[in-house]
Amino acid sequence: MGIVETARFILCALLTAGGVFVLLSGLLGIFRFRYCLMRIHAGALFDTAGIFLLLSGLMVAEGLTLTSLKMLLVIFFLWLTSPVSSHLIARMEITTNDDLERYMAVMDRQAAQSEKEGD
Repeated sequence: MGIVETARFILCALLTAGGVFVLLSGLLGIFRFRYCLMRIHAGALFDTAGIFLLLSGLMVAEGLTLTSLKMLLVIFFLWLTSPVSSHLIARMEITTNDDLERYMAVMDRQAAQSEKEGD
């Protein structure tokens, strides 16, 4: 095994281990937080970063092939859709939950009220 293969293996192992660590940290954050919006925030950040690291590690292991191009497209698709879906879920929580002030400090009451009314 040459020096290039060893370096590639080490980079692949570091990226994959980092991705697993980030995903497990996010999972722990989801279970530790009590309120829905905090859980959404933890999940949205950590799943995007964790999947990026995992798939990057797999792309390094695979090399420059059609499979690595497909993994790059998966990363791109997830980076576009994960924040948007998390935002929509959070927005739904704000519009349907009448007890927001019980769980958190609402800084802009007028904006929250207009969001509930659909303005």
